[in-house]
Amino acid sequence: MLGKFGDMMGKLQEMKKKADEIKLKLDDTILKIDGAGGDIIIEITGNKKVKSLVIASGLQHGDKEELEEQLTVTLNKAIQAADKLNEEEMKKAAGGMLPGM
Repeated sequence: MLGKFGDMMGKLQEMKKKADEIKLKLDDTILKIDGAGGDIIIEITGNKKVKSLVIASGLQHGDKEELEEQLTVTLNKAIQAADKLNEEEMKKAAGGMLPGM
């Protein structure tokens, strides 16, 4: 009985180590997402930390509501891309350790 428990604990430790490695990898992975026809550029990590936000000068002097809407759309697009990357990395890691995932 203890053998199976020990095996399970070893597997859990291995999974935690792999998850920590993926988190570090995602911290270093930068996604560059553009919106508003390229007038807004957001750089975000795979762990959803915004690294930079660039707004073209033409948008800075325009309609405030339009700028807010474009920023919201582009930020959501960036977060969705980071979520997808994060999910793909976790599935790859889990697939090797947990068959059927």
